[in-house]
Amino acid sequence: MARAILVIDVQKVYTGPASPLHCVGNAEAIANINAITSAAEAAGDLVVHIRHVHRADGSDAGRMFDFSGEAGELGFVAGTEEVEDDPELKIPAGAVTISKQRYSGFVGTGLDQMLRERSIDRIVVTGFMTNFCCEATARHGHDLDFFVEFLLDATGCPDLSETATQAAIKAGTAATLSAGFARVMTTAEWLAGREI
Repeated sequence: MARAILVIDVQKVYTGPASPLHCVGNAEAIANINAITSAAEAAGDLVVHIRHVHRADGSDAGRMFDFSGEAGELGFVAGTEEVEDDPELKIPAGAVTISKQRYSGFVGTGLDQMLRERSIDRIVVTGFMTNFCCEATARHGHDLDFFVEFLLDATGCPDLSETATQAAIKAGTAATLSAGFARVMTTAEWLAGREI
């Protein structure tokens, strides 16, 4: 099977310590992503570098910031520091970079067509946030009939509350995805069994 590694939103909004969306443990997740993309590059797999970015006027944001029916503050604005890649992220020279404006990496990006044109039938999901853009992309990829591999320790998310911690969120995401959407595994498991 031909595969693509999706590196989703490894941006400073998730890795900057002062950000309200700071993901604890992001350095470990990024180190895992770098190991994955290095192995993928050596194997000739496609790496797709996906970034979430909006126009400053919000004209491409849709329901991203008013999903509750009330207007919220526009985020991920082009040209701001928060949308910059984390400096520890290593993107292979042959990677394809795309921008998105929704949670799923497939919405409005041409990703589906690009993968089909390359006869890719398997996607490997990594990045931030576990339960938003990564999970949305995995579910969407499944519905588009891709085989999906979700590398849980190569993702991250902030706590949502005292009980909805990153660990609890990851456990819930893993349980849901593995029940009908994806093969959920660790980076070490994926690196050890990429031929599967």
